Amino acid sequence: MYSERPAQLRGAALWQVTAGSPGPAGAMQDRSGPTDQGPTASSASADPTPLAAREATPTLAASASASASASASGSAAAELVLPDACMDIVWTGGRLVVAGPDTRAHSVEMRAGEVAAGLRLAPGTAPALLGVVAHELRDQRVPLDEVWSARASRGVAEAVERAAPRGPGAVAAAIEDTLLGLSPLRQGVSGQVMLTMSARGAEVTEIARETGWSERQLRRHSHELFGYGLATLRRVLRLQAAVRLAGTETSLAAVAGGAGYSDQAHLARDVRALTGTTPTALFAGRTAAG
Repeated sequence: MYSERPAQLRGAALWQVTAGSPGPAGAMQDRSGPTDQGPTASSASADPTPLAAREATPTLAASASASASASASGSAAAELVLPDACMDIVWTGGRLVVAGPDTRAHSVEMRAGEVAAGLRLAPGTAPALLGVVAHELRDQRVPLDEVWSARASRGVAEAVERAAPRGPGAVAAAIEDTLLGLSPLRQGVSGQVMLTMSARGAEVTEIARETGWSERQLRRHSHELFGYGLATLRRVLRLQAAVRLAGTETSLAAVAGGAGYSDQAHLARDVRALTGTTPTALFAGRTAAG
């Protein structure tokens, strides 16, 4: 699903990218605000990070819109989208779908004139909002009206229909305003602890002690909130940390060490398992090591 640049407990972040545009990606527009108050407008800022390398961090709420079109030649534009532990409400092809938590990267192909927009729901927040356990949607794209109530889905669809003539940014804002107006995003304290400790590389036994749950209860709650167990969640968050560090470190060894991998070979194995490619290809042009 579409991923984003780092955030710390912010309300929302809207971004827009055009495939085939000059540079590695288009511009990102950032709308940030306190989570309890909802999003507030802020100035736009450019983000040079490629779509494939934008990452999710443990945030309470985050939203994103994306539009893409093919290059001038009319050929399809494809982007590799990394797993990020998030779920999305996506508008594409005139349909609203829920993108469940991914366990592997996947390629999104958009043809000339095709656009998409969506709302990213930060890790662990979608189940309470949509009334669904995350593992039922793992690696799936399901129509919104098959997941949510007919009344709520219809309200979002009608808002999107009114906004569509104004472009994907307006569609994304309509999804955000309508959906969050119906039900505010919340994440329980235990869910935040699970996410934060997993991002630090904590073992299941440590997280169990901190939350007061048994390891069996912890596994169940992890599948319900994030779509998979804590071991997978830790691998996904570690990959995202590596992507973030690839923009600042000068070697793959430094990326591996900083992200919490035991060594560069460990980084290579995880990247291959989660993305189907190599660190060199994934981080191309991002580190001195290439």
